[in-house]
Amino acid sequence: MRPIDRQAMILVIVTLIVDQVSKQFLLGYLKKVDAIVPVIDGFFRLVIVWNRGVSFGLLGGDGALPPWVLSAVAVAVCVGLFVWLRRTDRVLTGWGIGLVMGGAIGNVIDRARWGAVFDFADFHIGHWHWPAFNVADSAIVVGVALMLIDSLVGEKQRAP
Repeated sequence: MRPIDRQAMILVIVTLIVDQVSKQFLLGYLKKVDAIVPVIDGFFRLVIVWNRGVSFGLLGGDGALPPWVLSAVAVAVCVGLFVWLRRTDRVLTGWGIGLVMGGAIGNVIDRARWGAVFDFADFHIGHWHWPAFNVADSAIVVGVALMLIDSLVGEKQRAP
């Protein structure tokens, strides 16, 4: 196994473990208390949100797609990302792929367990709220950002 593949798979496993442990711990904790726990007044709180859509609640209204459809799409994306990983030699892209795969698989596990994704991080300023999210969502965003940065930096390095 190439070092880039090993690093990506380690990121998949670490992301999955941190995501699932944080969800299990926080769901148990939040069910015992008020279900809303202010952490930083006026900015950040822990909540229980069941996301039946895709990332950040998109497509999660009354006509949300069934969990198995969203999970099948996530698995297909992971297969495509794994193929990309096997073909790349760019470290940041490999790390990004590992984070996205770990996050996607973490949310697939939620859909299999609960029929929805458990989101708990709620950032807000006044009446403005960022949609609640979790560790898996964060890993996906950071992973995509790494791939984008690597793509932009790589293009500049290859230019004559």
